[in-house]
Amino acid sequence: ALATLFYTLVAADRYASVAVVSVRDTSPSASASSSSVASLLGGTGGASLSLVDTFFVQNYIQSSDLLFKLDKRFNLRAHYSAPRLDLLYRLSADARREDFLDYFRNRVKVTLDDTSGLLTIEAQGFEPAFAQKLAQAVVEETETVLNENAHRIARDRLAFAEQEVERTAKKQAKARADLLAFQTQHRLLDPLSQATANSTLTASLQATQAKQEADLKAAEAYLSEDSLQVRSLRGQLEATKAQIEVERLRATGTVDGSQLTALASQYQNLMALAVFADDEHKVALTTAEQARMDTVRKLKALMVLEPATLPDMATYPRRIIDWLTVFAVCGMIFTIVLLAKLILHRLRRL
Repeated sequence: ALATLFYTLVAADRYASVAVVSVRDTSPSASASSSSVASLLGGTGGASLSLVDTFFVQNYIQSSDLLFKLDKRFNLRAHYSAPRLDLLYRLSADARREDFLDYFRNRVKVTLDDTSGLLTIEAQGFEPAFAQKLAQAVVEETETVLNENAHRIARDRLAFAEQEVERTAKKQAKARADLLAFQTQHRLLDPLSQATANSTLTASLQATQAKQEADLKAAEAYLSEDSLQVRSLRGQLEATKAQIEVERLRATGTVDGSQLTALASQYQNLMALAVFADDEHKVALTTAEQARMDTVRKLKALMVLEPATLPDMATYPRRIIDWLTVFAVCGMIFTIVLLAKLILHRLRRL
């Protein structure tokens, strides 16, 4: 009888607004990493990579931080305490924070579909328009916090990237200074090119020497040794041999106490370090610029697949189901009391 009276006259209608959302990462780097992971795993990597964000959203929606933001925005405590007669489903005006949070978690619910990764948000209110506004605010506040966390991570990455830019710039400057000091000290612009040119010239002179020797032997076969042509060929051959010796001494000799080949090897090492420092600095600059872009743009998004609905009829309380539950419990209690009474009556007779 009390349940009938309560659910008929006292229980206040509660309207439920439902929104369906999905967490998506809009940053290009995340999309690239998702595709690479997907190719490695042989499936769609985007959903698995956003699963952490999905769990974050699911837990944040029922957190005290979101509760206090929504309470400040909509005065939730006053709204949920409004139906004075409904002592069972209303919030006590002097409820503690813990009780307020438990009540909020019973009125704003979120469920996760493990298959599709979709989040269904249900917000309850004693007025249809209030329930819809509350569901919309939950989506907005959650997306804001999701992006704030992503921006904080991006700012940390930007600070590290800027440090890397400064470090690589110093490394690049030192590598170029070492290369310039080497060239100035040994008065060589490019020992490697000079060694290559020397080797090419020596090979050309040796080919010329071979031809001159053949011409000299051919001339000596039918001319006397004192003839003008033989003496001329012999002179050219001696000059070529002397030049080959000069080039050999130049290649194997020393420049400031070091061999040209050794200087070429040192120069090659310094040049490689300078090129590596340039490439490293370019990568650092690109990373810093990417991080700087990430600090200002939208990185995370709650894709609203179904916007917050405006309920036409009350969803709660489920009056018939709740009344039948009370009736079944009362029937069980009545049966237990009746059986206990019969047992006591028989024991008294014995």
